[in-house]
Amino acid sequence: MAGVRRGREAALKLMRLRAGAKVLDMGCGTGLNFGHIQHRIGPDGWLVGVDLSSDMITQASRKAHVNEWSNVSLATADATRTTAEALCEALGGEKFDAAIATYSLSLMADWRAAFDTMVAACKPGARVAVVDMQVPTGRSAVWAPLARAACRAGGADIHAHPWTRLEQRCTNVDSVSLRGGHIQVRVGTVPRD
Repeated sequence: MAGVRRGREAALKLMRLRAGAKVLDMGCGTGLNFGHIQHRIGPDGWLVGVDLSSDMITQASRKAHVNEWSNVSLATADATRTTAEALCEALGGEKFDAAIATYSLSLMADWRAAFDTMVAACKPGARVAVVDMQVPTGRSAVWAPLARAACRAGGADIHAHPWTRLEQRCTNVDSVSLRGGHIQVRVGTVPRD
């Protein structure tokens, strides 16, 4: 879906990833972010994808193999129960330069714990992104019943608003609203204190 893709692209642009960056993709699913991230971090970077579904991780692994991305580590883990230390194991204990969660936190009952762990796995100064959905607003509110039904069918809580946690925990927050407010993008910096 074009709108969903635009949300990913907006977040990755605002993250300002550099070649060689180490990036965490929390709730990576089938790896839809991987190509966009790889384009930015290059072969000297590292990408760690985490998802609860082993089927999703299998598809993400296949994508990494087909594209010959040897700088990808994948883990089947519950983002609401894992630790920052466990996430950083793929980097030899080093923390991440950036982290992203696209359309995944609203699927988690305890998305706050997942977000907090994601931030704890990042270095001070790291860029963190959340892309998720809410009920459309303004003239687009006419699509609200469809948006609610689609989120419900997919298991997402359209009222979760996980980007609010980023706004509370991070500094230098950039904000983008797409598709009549339905798609919300927030990118912020992990505080240095």
